[in-house]
Amino acid sequence: MYKVGVIGDKDSVMGFLALGIDIFPVYEADEIKKTLHKLAEEEYAIIYITEQASLMAQDAIQKYKDNTLPAIIVVPGITGSMGLGLNAVRESAKRATGMDLLFNEND
Repeated sequence: MYKVGVIGDKDSVMGFLALGIDIFPVYEADEIKKTLHKLAEEEYAIIYITEQASLMAQDAIQKYKDNTLPAIIVVPGITGSMGLGLNAVRESAKRATGMDLLFNEND
């Protein structure tokens, strides 16, 4: 059975416990990357990662970019959105359709 987990700083991930999602509070780049790889190996289908953590693990995230599983979804942390998650969705939509469905390039 597939699982769902979230990686990020403790304050940002604690709320996910109420949803029954496994949390992995981590702070250092190496820790974040190791946790991401561990979750991918342990059949986590969805891995949420805070924007701040994703900045420290971009190379590890890229490894799974074209895989069906795990789906790695960048979410805002407790400090608010940096726009990284929305940009990731935008790029995925552009790759899938060949055009920007979310934004007008002329805006």
